[in-house]
Amino acid sequence: MKKAFLLAALSTAAVLAHAQDDEIHVTGKVTDSRSGKGIKAAVRYSSIPTGSIFGRFNDSTFQFSIYGTAKYQITASADGYNARTVIVDPKDKDANRQLSRDISLTPKGQTITLSHLIFAQGKSVIDPKSFSELDEVAQMMKENTKMEVQLEGHTDNVGSSKANLELSQDRVDAVKKYLVEKGIAKGRVQTKAFGGSQPLSNELTPEARAANRRVEMRILKD
Repeated sequence: MKKAFLLAALSTAAVLAHAQDDEIHVTGKVTDSRSGKGIKAAVRYSSIPTGSIFGRFNDSTFQFSIYGTAKYQITASADGYNARTVIVDPKDKDANRQLSRDISLTPKGQTITLSHLIFAQGKSVIDPKSFSELDEVAQMMKENTKMEVQLEGHTDNVGSSKANLELSQDRVDAVKKYLVEKGIAKGRVQTKAFGGSQPLSNELTPEARAANRRVEMRILKD
């Protein structure tokens, strides 16, 4: 009896130790995209794809633990702001098994810049480094099945205006195609091309030109 009890205790201790070894601490904060200040928001997290592990917070910060190799989605929403979903991957943990991911919310009515979207120079080929951000957009639209968006393409204002307009259209079409391939209905994604007609800056520096080359997302319906 004592031997059986000892073996059971050792087994339980081993399981707990293994769980601690697998534990990853996720932390983050929700901020206003303009000011960078914290926003009290409704935050939901769940495992992907089943959603069998989930939790909620109502604060400007969040903290929870994840285990194993499953990815998790985190969605933050607040009055007057567009909701946003991000995805955390256990592979991105640091040496201390910490994973930090902040969520920046954009006020309703404003476009959301897909800031990590990269294309091959002068082309509409999406760089694989951009896939994680587009996957977050797809996940957000899957979670909110009524959401409709408009992708708005911009280039810098150097060169042929006709060529720039065509390039900006090709790029938003490429993003739409990616989202559709991820399971989003075509009718929920509109596109609009502006070429170089709406620059963020008229400076001719490489930094300004890079900032002008962008795809923005406008939420039409949520």
